[in-house]
Amino acid sequence: MNVTDPLAEATIIGSQYNAGDIAWTLASTALVWLMIPGIGYFYSGMARSKNALSLIMLSCCSVAVVTVQWFLFGYSLAFSKTGGKMIGNFDNAFFRGVLDDTSVGSDKIPDIVFMIFQCMFAALTPALAIGAAAERGRIVPTLVFIFLWTTFVYDFIACWTWSGNGWSYVMGGLDFAGGTPVHISSGAAALAYAIVLGKRSGDQKDFRPHSMSNVVIGTCFLWFGWFGFNGGSALSANLRAAMACVVTNLAASVGGITWVLLDYRHDRKLSVLGFCSGAVSGLVSITPGSGYVSPASSVAIGFLGAIACNLAVRLKHYLKYDDAFDVFAVHGVGGIVGNILTGVFAQASIAALDGVTVIDGGWLDKNWIQVAYQLADSAAGLAWSFVVTYLILVIMNKIPGLNLRADSDHEHKGLDLAELGEAAYGHLSEKTVDPNVELGDANSGSAESLQNEVKVGSVSTLGRQQP
Repeated sequence: MNVTDPLAEATIIGSQYNAGDIAWTLASTALVWLMIPGIGYFYSGMARSKNALSLIMLSCCSVAVVTVQWFLFGYSLAFSKTGGKMIGNFDNAFFRGVLDDTSVGSDKIPDIVFMIFQCMFAALTPALAIGAAAERGRIVPTLVFIFLWTTFVYDFIACWTWSGNGWSYVMGGLDFAGGTPVHISSGAAALAYAIVLGKRSGDQKDFRPHSMSNVVIGTCFLWFGWFGFNGGSALSANLRAAMACVVTNLAASVGGITWVLLDYRHDRKLSVLGFCSGAVSGLVSITPGSGYVSPASSVAIGFLGAIACNLAVRLKHYLKYDDAFDVFAVHGVGGIVGNILTGVFAQASIAALDGVTVIDGGWLDKNWIQVAYQLADSAAGLAWSFVVTYLILVIMNKIPGLNLRADSDHEHKGLDLAELGEAAYGHLSEKTVDPNVELGDANSGSAESLQNEVKVGSVSTLGRQQP
């Protein structure tokens, strides 16, 4: 009787892979995971204190919900090797075959490593989008939405962008780390969510960040994790990964400085929130081109991305929709700008740093059609995400028990106490307080005095008052 030796079989399977590439991709997976609570902290700081804990919880729950979806069928729909131009199939449902085969992205790492790396991208994306529903979106329906949205929006866009059979990939679209699947899709979803839910109740003057410390902590997590987000997308410990890290850091730095200067021109204040917002806009804008552009080009991308996102925040006030944390303005607009500029600045010599990738480049390499490819991919991602998200939300809102918006009493009380029975700050749950009075000024006077210190109309406050 022939008995297969499990150790020998595992040795044979493992011998075809590069241990260094596996280690780098797994480390990058952990870095991307850190971005998800980073989003939670960023959003919690932007919110009023009575809603801070629910936003941190939702970002962490996104990991749990999407991980289960990824196991059931999400990974297979997005990355099955025999899938179609729009969506995959169920060949890898329940993670069947992910240990036995090479990954879609590289033959130097096993599919199981690629699977968990991409799972973090899938979990991060809806965590970005739900910021638009802050302070008024019920928690349980939001979790249901995350599952449905990942299935009907993210998996489709990830498939056509990154799967070998996807229409955008075959066409020649360039998206190294998620300009369309992550940022354009989350931005469009946020816009749809904000429109369906309607504006928050109360006076806009009260919608101010309660904790700049949380915003800074969240930004640090995001910036740190983005090295894995972009650098890890090389799926190999090579020069291309190093270049992706370099241009990522440059674009974030330039974006932060640019946004601060734009706000200073209007307000004569050096805004911490402005710097954090600008850094994130630079990170978003460089994402699609991080494996294709030079350091000099990344400076231009960070600069132009910050300007575009800053203007989009200002425009929101005139369009009268309540995207609480400007997810569309930063991620949607930043993703579109980054996609287009990738078509301009992409260079074949940068892509070839991994010794494998061959592209025609962008305008710098006189490949004039590339911007058209990028525009087509961006428009498709924007339209698909907005329309499908809108339909999901409208249908959910008609199902008993899945109504999206909290009632006025819960909204006034705050979702932390109303839906969680807990608060981010102990004293808010220990005594009765006016939910309109915010934490963060205990050592510096009343909430009213703090409001007097806040300049009305600053873009740095990302969606507070109309200028």
